[in-house]
This record gives sequence, C-alpha cells and structure tokens, in this order.
Amino acid sequence: MTEFARLLAGLKLPSWMDRGDPARLLRACVKFWLQVYEWITWPLRQFDPLTCVEPVLNLIAWERDITRFKGEPLSLFRKRVSYAFINAQQAGEVAGFIAIFERLGIGYVELLERQEGMDWDVITVRVTDSQIADNSDLLLEIIRKYGRTCRRYQFEVITALPLHINAGWYQGDYVCWPATLGDVQNELSATYSARLE
Repeated sequence: MTEFARLLAGLKLPSWMDRGDPARLLRACVKFWLQVYEWITWPLRQFDPLTCVEPVLNLIAWERDITRFKGEPLSLFRKRVSYAFINAQQAGEVAGFIAIFERLGIGYVELLERQEGMDWDVITVRVTDSQIADNSDLLLEIIRKYGRTCRRYQFEVITALPLHINAGWYQGDYVCWPATLGDVQNELSATYSARLE
C-alpha cells in the first residue's frame, strides 16, 4: 500500500455524518482518487522492469542487450532485465559471478579457478544436479553473457549428503613398558646368529 493510499484510507467522517449518503460519497471519492493516482503513476512504473508492461519490458531488454531465451518465464526475464547493469558490472570477479547466480534465484554455486592438474583457462562451476536440471538454459545464458573471454567453463555436480557425527570417549589405560638397550642388543644378536646358522 502506497503512502497516498494510506492517507486516503485514514480519512474519517465525523460520527454524525458517518452514515448514509456522506459515507457513500467518501467511499466513492477514495475509490476515484486511487484510480486517478494509478493513472498518474502508470508512466513512472514503466521505467521499472519488474512492474512495466511486456512491450515496454522488451524495449528495456533491447536497450540493456538482454534476449529472452526459449521457454524463459516472464518473471525470470524481468529479473534478468532488472539486474542487467549490476550483473555486467560484477561479472569479472568470482564473488560478483556468484552474486549473479544468487540474484537470479539459482542458489548456491562455487567457482574454482586455476586448479592443480587442469589447464589454466578452465573455470569449474560447481552446482547441484537439481540446479542444472531446473536452470540448464539459464546457466548457459549466464556463462555466455557474463563469462570471461578466453576461458572455458565446465560444470561439476555437487551432492549434499546428511552426515551424523556422534561424540564419545574411551576410558582406557595408557601403559608404557620400558626396555633397556642391553635387552634389545641381546635379542638382536640372538636373532642374527640364528639367521647365520
């Protein structure tokens, strides 16, 4: 509810006029001025990609160089258009690339660069299998649009498994049996002489 709507809802008539025609007139005036407010603010709402009409959204998307891929829901397309500038601005950093995935609702993702035993230009994107299944076209579009040039991307699937660790203790004895050097030398010489025979 906007502030103007709250002000209109707060209008009260005196108790002696709160019935009949004056009350109906107040309700009609509130409804009329809310409609006038909608008419006046409609052009302003068209600058916001999250609330504008679809033809205007297509123009804003063209201006921000965002194309709608096949089967993309309108709500996701609105998010991509709305966050286009900040996504392009933060795409060069690992934290920014992860933020792109969070903004678009993909969820947790890991990026690994310059790993041991792999080519230097390979970036590994770790996501869950459900993220790949639900957002495969979106993942490819993000990498195509915001991925670094001269880099190759590969996906790795991570699977979360529940892990239960139980804590406990063992009450045992610690015993140290000492041995003297003479006993060890006698044992070694007996073993050595037995092998020679």
